Amino acid sequence: MSTLAGSAQKQLKQIVEQIERLEEEKKALSADIRDKYLEAKGLGFDVKVLRQVVRLRKKSHVERQEEQTVLEVYLHALGMLDEMKAVESEVERMIAAE
Repeated sequence: MSTLAGSAQKQLKQIVEQIERLEEEKKALSADIRDKYLEAKGLGFDVKVLRQVVRLRKKSHVERQEEQTVLEVYLHALGMLDEMKAVESEVERMIAAE
């Protein structure tokens, strides 16, 4: 088995240590994000919907429109689009009545 030259070994060690440090930072950030979602849940927010909002905000307006269009095509193909529109209309009617 061949060995790496001294400088290559040093570079490899530095890279590995940097990756390990970044993995630790990622772990800490993941814990912070989890805590924020728990805080939101404690305040009464729907965490599943909140995650979806965060995911949508990462996308451009065009990407969101394209995704919505494909979703509507799929829902229509499954016979669910008319059902959803009826629910949306009912919600709008209830809001207007308030």
